[in-house]
Formats: sequence, structure tokens, C-alpha cells
Amino acid sequence: MLGISTERAVGIGGLAALLALSALALAADVTWKLLAISWVAFAAMAIGAPLGARTATTDHPFESVWGYGLASGAMVTSAALFLVPQAFDQHPQFGSLGIAAGFLAGYVGHTLGHRLTHLELPLDHTAAELTVHALAGGALIGAIYTAMPSLTSVLGVAIVSHKGPAGYAAARRLAGQGRSVVALALPAAAVGLIALPIGIVGFDPSIAVRGLLAGLAAGVFLHVAVDLLPECTAGSETCPPEAAVDGDFHRLQDRLRTHAAISAVAGSAMIVFAWLQVV
Repeated sequence: MLGISTERAVGIGGLAALLALSALALAADVTWKLLAISWVAFAAMAIGAPLGARTATTDHPFESVWGYGLASGAMVTSAALFLVPQAFDQHPQFGSLGIAAGFLAGYVGHTLGHRLTHLELPLDHTAAELTVHALAGGALIGAIYTAMPSLTSVLGVAIVSHKGPAGYAAARRLAGQGRSVVALALPAAAVGLIALPIGIVGFDPSIAVRGLLAGLAAGVFLHVAVDLLPECTAGSETCPPEAAVDGDFHRLQDRLRTHAAISAVAGSAMIVFAWLQVV
């Protein structure tokens, strides 16, 4: 298994790169909006990550189900309310193509990634997918938000509502595997790692490319959200093995599935409530 020191180095390297790019952006007089978005995205995931890591040590299956259910339900709804419409707004056809490509890329990367488990890779598949999502989203942000007159509360809710739950769920999975959550500093910083250089050089992609990037970011994130939904099947992260259960195992499974459904809907409802406050 990959050494924890290597995973830490990946995360610390991401944060160091974001700090260096922020200094360059200030020197180049890049709009403060890109800096604000970059660091809000980092902070949202960085705050969610330790909360997820702290709750990963519990052996109670219902706590695990509610942790993943709330986070993944919030992620699915945040993607549907904020990321998917942005892709359509940029370019309906290429945005749709990007969503499909991103979702399938997440699936292919996750599935084929199991063939690489013997290699010492610097990120697990969830962190890698979140990094791809953030890089695609950061490219779009760097291209379009430089020209926007101001930031809005909708943007703030959009960033926090999907970065925070993603950091929580990804950190819970990493900590549950005994891996370092510091590695999540890379996907947390990834928005700024691409948005700030684009802002510095002034790159302006076509509308079709913007739509594709927005769709790719939405599609990859949707795959991560769906992958984190609690399954409550034997041997899954949210269900103990049958041999470890005293009593009726199938009854426990049914109860866990009920809690999974309720928690996912509750996570979704929280995002809808926040969204209604800013639209």
C-alpha cells in the first residue's frame, strides 16, 4: 500500500502550488474573484475533510450510513442544481456531451483502477476523480469569472454545497482505509491550480469548449456522488459482514437500507433549502 508520507506529500504539494500561484496572480494583478473562488473551494473541502476523518473510526453501521447518505445526497442535488445547469448554459449540446463523458470517465477510471491496486499510486480513485472534476471546473472558472462584474451568493452556495460534502465523504473513505486525508488537499486546491494560470495568461476558450469543460466537471462529480451513496450490501463500507452480526443479518440490512434512503433524501433537502435562500 502507498505510504502515508507519500500521500501527505501529494496534498502538501497541492497546497504549496496554490499558494505560489496565488502570489503570482497577485503580482500579475489578476482579478480578486479568481483568488476568492480558489480559496473558498479549498476551504470548503478542507473543512469537510477532518469532519469525515473524525467520524470514520466508528464501528456503528448506522453512523456510517448516515454519514455517507447525507454527504452523497447533498452532492447529487448540488450537482443537479448548480453544475448541470452551468454546463447547459455554456453550450447545450457540448455541455450534455461533457456530462456523459465525465460520468463514464469516472466509471471507467474507477473500474479499471482496481487493476492498478498493486501499484503505489499517489491518490485513491475518489480523490483522483475529485481532482479531475476540480481541474475541469477550474478551467471554466478561470475562463469566465474574470470577466464577471461580481461574485454572487448563488456561486458561494454552489461551491460550498458540493465541495464540503465531497471533502467529508472522501475523507471518511480514506480514513476508513487507514490512508492519509491530507492527500485531499490536492483536489481541494485543484480549482485554483488551473483557474489562476488561465486568469494570468488570459486564455479564452470557445463556447463549445466551455460547455464541454462544465459538462465534464458535472459528470465526474455526479459519478463520485453516486459511487458514495450507501449500498448496504454484504461486505460494503456501510454494512458489516454477516459473521460479525449477532441476530438477524437480513433484518439489519433492511434497516440500514431504510436509513440510507432517509439520509440521502435528508442530505438533498438541506441543499434544496440552501438553494431556495439564494435564488
